[in-house]
Amino acid sequence: MLKAVANAFKLPDLRKKIIFTLVILVVYRVASHVPLPGVNLVALQQVFQQNQLLGLLDLFSGGAMSNFSVLAMGVYPLITAQIVLQLLTPVIPALDALSKEGAAGREKMNLYTHLLTIPLAFLQALGQSSILAQPMSSGVSALPNFGFGAATWFSSLTTLITLTAGTMFAVWLGELIDQDGIGNGLSIIIFGGIVAGIPGRLGQLWIANPWSILVFAIITIITVVGIVYVQEGQRRIPVQYAKRVRGNKIYGGQNTHIPLQVNSAGMIPLIFAVSIIMLPSVIASYFTASQVVWVKSVADFITRLFSSNGAFYWILYFVLVVGFTYFYTDVIFKQQDLPETLQRQGGFIPGIRPGARTGEYLTGVLRRITLVGALFLGIVAILPWLVKPLVGTNQMLITSTGLLIVVGVVLDTMKQLEAQLMMRHYEGFIKKVH
Repeated sequence: MLKAVANAFKLPDLRKKIIFTLVILVVYRVASHVPLPGVNLVALQQVFQQNQLLGLLDLFSGGAMSNFSVLAMGVYPLITAQIVLQLLTPVIPALDALSKEGAAGREKMNLYTHLLTIPLAFLQALGQSSILAQPMSSGVSALPNFGFGAATWFSSLTTLITLTAGTMFAVWLGELIDQDGIGNGLSIIIFGGIVAGIPGRLGQLWIANPWSILVFAIITIITVVGIVYVQEGQRRIPVQYAKRVRGNKIYGGQNTHIPLQVNSAGMIPLIFAVSIIMLPSVIASYFTASQVVWVKSVADFITRLFSSNGAFYWILYFVLVVGFTYFYTDVIFKQQDLPETLQRQGGFIPGIRPGARTGEYLTGVLRRITLVGALFLGIVAILPWLVKPLVGTNQMLITSTGLLIVVGVVLDTMKQLEAQLMMRHYEGFIKKVH
């Protein structure tokens, strides 16, 4: 791998891409430390210790949320917009037709995604700022000047506009990497933020229990190996194309395969599950200071029930991850419409009748292999809870979602570098085993 990296730097155009990607990452990391005015940083750290949802958002902002910088929301609104449009595409006929129009359709869908990102970013900025503006038990607020009173409305509006503009700036940086760099731009930005937080987590683990670093390092290595196998695992369905004669030429007749991934959903089920499981405690947190006794009691009960210190939280988390893995995989598979595509191109699976029977066969195979991916994702999600008896803490070097992102980004970037090197007859990262 080191030799391949050295070979990559010997190529002027590839070296330029790698350096450009690193420069964009440096720009993003510098911008993520530019704080918004009027933030109480001490109170902000206390809020993050009490609110797990903000910790998830901090992951997708590349660590900028914990500083509440101008890039506090990162690229998460764009990811939300992409997920929303993916889920709406099979429901809305116009979007479904647009997604099948090739390059022109993809450009329009990309435009709609960016347009949807702006209001979603504004709403997310409003929600995050409102949470931080809530006074804690000590009476101190992390964002004391946020509100829509006569004296604070202008500064609040400025804060919301700045956060929205910061999101679009982060999206722009990611697209620059897509155009002139190496790897997926948005994923690279999130990857940089996750990796940048590892030294701080190492320090926390060293203070809590020095031996836990060794345990977590071993667990992380084993988990990474498992993620690689599951993420790269696939069931190859053989496909044959019928021969067609046009004039003096014969078309078709090739044998190929359909690669069905063991985990087609990626990290999306983890995002769905953790967002839903945190929602009750976030809502309940607004009523814990209520003067009405029964309201306060119910809010306290919900907060304790959905706390990450209890078993109910992790069991429900596991069930939701498995369920959302199946749900999202089915949505993506229906969007691809493989049976119709095969039939239109003259392809068929040996022994399976084209059309509806092919769809039933592929769906059955996909659901069987998805079971492995779903259970694996569920285990990765609750890994902090499983290892807590060993080290006495559920603090990980990298969170479950972060670990999936890191491994996925590394694999994707390795493949892109592999392709670039193979085009120039260099031996790449991935060894071919025959």
